Amino acid sequence: MTRHVYLCPLRWSDMDAYGHVNNVQFLRLLEEARVAMLFVEPKTADVMTLDGQLVVVRHEIDYTAPLVYRPEPIAIETWVTRIGGASFTVAYEVKDGEQVYARARTVLAAIDKETGRARRLAADERSWIDAYHEPEISA
Repeated sequence: MTRHVYLCPLRWSDMDAYGHVNNVQFLRLLEEARVAMLFVEPKTADVMTLDGQLVVVRHEIDYTAPLVYRPEPIAIETWVTRIGGASFTVAYEVKDGEQVYARARTVLAAIDKETGRARRLAADERSWIDAYHEPEISA
């Protein structure tokens, strides 16, 4: 089981009137973790085609505990639960040790940069994504 771990700093402005990180800011945190796993890290392995060629199809977030500002970064574990021909699902846990603040999923689709249309995942992309593949277990 390989998960990408991203340590994401919180900002004071992430909090809302209730004193916890706003639900909209969670999407920003997830985006930062996803970009690190899918766009920054692959470049070190010469997988350049993912960058700018993925679009978000769907987001789903389950909040499990309020997250409040603190100076220490929050850990976001990221992995892939499903790989299709042209799309895949990224799963996340926003956590601090054993405390999980949110679980989320994002469906991403590969697109052709020139036409903006859906395309199949290339072999090097699939290989990169597969390194983080951890299939969901049905209940």
